[in-house]
Amino acid sequence: MAERRLLVLFGSQTGTAQDTAERVGREAKRRHLRCRVEALDSCDVANLIHEPLVVFVCATTGQGDPPDNMKMFWRFLFRKSLPAGSLCQLDYAVLGLGDSSYPKFNFVAKKLHKRLLQLGGNPLLPVALGDDQHDLGPDAVVDPWLVALWDKVLALYPLPPGLEIISPDVRLPPRYTLHYVAEESPWAGSERLQPAAPRAAPCELHPFAAPVLSNRRLTAQSHFQDVRLIEFDIAGSGITFSAGDVVMIQPQNCPEDVQQFCQLLCLEPHRRFVLEPTEPGTSLPPLLPQPCTIQYLVTHYLDISCVPRRSFFELLAYFSTNELEREKLQEFSSAQGQEELYSYCNRPRRTTLEVMWDFPHTTCAIPADYLLDLIPRIRPRAFSIASSLLAHPERMQILVAVVRYKTRLSKPRRGLCSTWLASLSPDKGDVHVPLWVKKGGMKFPDDPAIPVIMIGPGTGVAPFRAAIQERVALGRTGNCLFFGCRHKSKDFYCQTEWEELVTKGFLTLFTAFSRDQEEKVYVQHRIRENGRLLWELLSSGNAHVYLAG
Repeated sequence: MAERRLLVLFGSQTGTAQDTAERVGREAKRRHLRCRVEALDSCDVANLIHEPLVVFVCATTGQGDPPDNMKMFWRFLFRKSLPAGSLCQLDYAVLGLGDSSYPKFNFVAKKLHKRLLQLGGNPLLPVALGDDQHDLGPDAVVDPWLVALWDKVLALYPLPPGLEIISPDVRLPPRYTLHYVAEESPWAGSERLQPAAPRAAPCELHPFAAPVLSNRRLTAQSHFQDVRLIEFDIAGSGITFSAGDVVMIQPQNCPEDVQQFCQLLCLEPHRRFVLEPTEPGTSLPPLLPQPCTIQYLVTHYLDISCVPRRSFFELLAYFSTNELEREKLQEFSSAQGQEELYSYCNRPRRTTLEVMWDFPHTTCAIPADYLLDLIPRIRPRAFSIASSLLAHPERMQILVAVVRYKTRLSKPRRGLCSTWLASLSPDKGDVHVPLWVKKGGMKFPDDPAIPVIMIGPGTGVAPFRAAIQERVALGRTGNCLFFGCRHKSKDFYCQTEWEELVTKGFLTLFTAFSRDQEEKVYVQHRIRENGRLLWELLSSGNAHVYLAG
């Protein structure tokens, strides 16, 4: 009998596609299929020719781009040299997750489905296109598609004699078991983030622990928005970057939240543990030291401040000893309960930690083994680099607007990364931030004669500050900047820097302070007023135009 195995591959930017792929994996286990769930770039693409059955779950980002964790796979798959029938033994299904308010809705899933067909793959089902805009979100498409998928799979790979589908009432084992280690056992590896070895450029798995040199508020104290200019020391890191590049920062939870979480779950923060995969072939989570303390796991790894997904409630329901709480959790994880879940969780941006407060009987019954199944890892955040190495060697600066807003919940919502960064104070001793650099989507012209028109309202000016510093260091004029904010006296970032460059003839600056007069004035008004100049730069100067929000 053919081996009953399934490979689930995902391309995910924000975690939704990964969450859905893990759901497919759980449902496969209930049908006794041997199943691996992996990011597309973690899988050896050349081995696809040996896989009988693969489910692809892919998000689309930006302007129809593949997510970061499937870019290498994408390049390989579209090589012209791949023979037409190379995947003729492959049965596959593609599930796309997108947003129909974007012009290239589910572009990656559609293109992937088409390419697999070209290479001889056999689709089990038409490509499924989940849509964030639907009232029930992507699940409106995912739920019925999964029913159809399992019908097809079980027709090809029937259940072995004597086995039945494991009922949804039965809890599946965790991915890892957590073994506490004795205090006196030898300490293997420090928990302090080690600076990346200089030989390799820092990356997500080996970030550089950059010392924070300064953390300065740029907005007036009376202004509602706290915006920071933060400078890092990157000497000895091997990091290089150009204008338009992006720095990825790995944030951490605040000590109060970590303490609350440990209290709620009756966890001892300083206890050490090692993780052991439940099934052979499952790799350990990267970025977690072995052994590790509970404190480190909750501070650096578990995203307790994210808005939980449907799968969180589904798993949580299994632990509930309280009938009322269990019924509510089951409702939130059902297809019919999605509207109510949205208004309880997504609309007010309720965090995982806050949900746990609302279900106290269930929360204190969560086994530690399931923590990594229940709560996703903290994802890195991207910031445009706001400085140039030519102007500030061995330094990197970013412009950070601290995210804080109100919903119907009494406590204001706070951005995890921006709040953490704003709290770092280099005056109080050494402070390090784990970071690495990614190529950005903006490329500035190499030809010094080409003028550059930059439109950067608010913190959107960050990549243009890097570009202007770079171009000025190379002696290039022809820099035209449209900057907009609310008040000249409160949030005109880098005002003296821009004015000096105007005086020296390096910069043409147009400003729009929307609230400084009766009529609101925005950058688009300044663009219209200076239409003749812009047309001249475009028609005779071949100017490049850049816009960042």
